[in-house]
Amino acid sequence: MSEEIHYIQVPGNRANALDLMRKTNVSGLPVVKKGTNKLVGILTRTDLVENPDEEQIALIMTRDMITVSPDDDIRDAAKKMVENNIRRVPVVEKEELVGLVTASDLINKALWKMDLNDPAENYILRNVPTTWERTPLNVAFPIMRYFNLKVLLALNNEGKPSGILTETDFLDESEVVSEQTVHNTSVGTEGDKWSWDSKNVLYVIKNHLQFADKEVRDVATSDLAIVTTKTPVKDCANKMRQRGIEQMPVIDVEGELVGLIRAGDLIKSIID
Repeated sequence: MSEEIHYIQVPGNRANALDLMRKTNVSGLPVVKKGTNKLVGILTRTDLVENPDEEQIALIMTRDMITVSPDDDIRDAAKKMVENNIRRVPVVEKEELVGLVTASDLINKALWKMDLNDPAENYILRNVPTTWERTPLNVAFPIMRYFNLKVLLALNNEGKPSGILTETDFLDESEVVSEQTVHNTSVGTEGDKWSWDSKNVLYVIKNHLQFADKEVRDVATSDLAIVTTKTPVKDCANKMRQRGIEQMPVIDVEGELVGLIRAGDLIKSIID
């Protein structure tokens, strides 16, 4: 586990949380009660994206947490991540936050050293969102969200992988803006259609993400680390560790894109 962890306190607001995520280059933060180390929630970039109308961390964070203790086996941590489709698990002792274990921690500190020679094809995510590298960000983002994933592959004119974007990349190129709409809430009749007094007007203000006027290729990471379907799990883990990444495109022996392999996919091999 990582003992030196970044966390946010409640009460607090989304601006402070997002600023800390950007400064520390993390996509999730444990939340503790102000003035204590008592863990009360988890806040991720996804939480911020899905709740643009909320400012207070207490109203955005996930309260139903999955945790482990310092003495638990790493297989237990890996199993909880896989079963709950999460990338990080707080380490708690007597309700207090003492550490954090992420999928990357398992890759960087354990898996790459283990004698795991299963081919990558056993752990590939094959249903992956892709888009043309010239697609505007405001169009590319819904494509990624439609697949309920946090990553998007960019393709060039030849249909080959040319870049990769994460939810973090999109968030860094966006801002929360307010939009006001006007609604007439009354049900008028023919007799009173000219009576202004009979109409009730409702003004609705809603926040949403507005993206920079850029294309996918302007933001995507173009220096791709790519593996094949036959690359052993431990070699995939080692490449992720060396490059400091959490996902890689996977190609077949003919060089065609077949899917994606993520840190969360690789840790399934620890359970196996």
